[in-house]
Amino acid sequence: QVHLTESGGGLVQAGGSLRLSCTAPERAIDNYAVAWFRQAPGKDREFVASISATLTNTYYEDSIKDRFTIRRDYAKSSVYLQMNSLRPEDTAIYYCAAKSGPPRAYDYEYDLWGQGSQVTVSS
Repeated sequence: QVHLTESGGGLVQAGGSLRLSCTAPERAIDNYAVAWFRQAPGKDREFVASISATLTNTYYEDSIKDRFTIRRDYAKSSVYLQMNSLRPEDTAIYYCAAKSGPPRAYDYEYDLWGQGSQVTVSS
């Protein structure tokens, strides 16, 4: 099992931007579908976006697809979540997760997880 690492979270004002990164040792992430999930206090973990190992297939939660972009950089062996026009309701811990096969939107299908990165959006 690979260990994923998220980075790039922080505190931003509403309307601002952040870019989250997800990496794994030895370029292991390059061979997996990767998804971003988020979980706010007292809320269920929810799907945000995902990308296939082949890069060309991406999927988004409807509420964020016009503001967030997921992409993969094979040269850096990283997956990014670019978050623009952030809103207070985007405040959550963001997790990256990986799996073999298609990048479906169900957290129970993912067996590799990072520890999470806090994103806080102030009003």
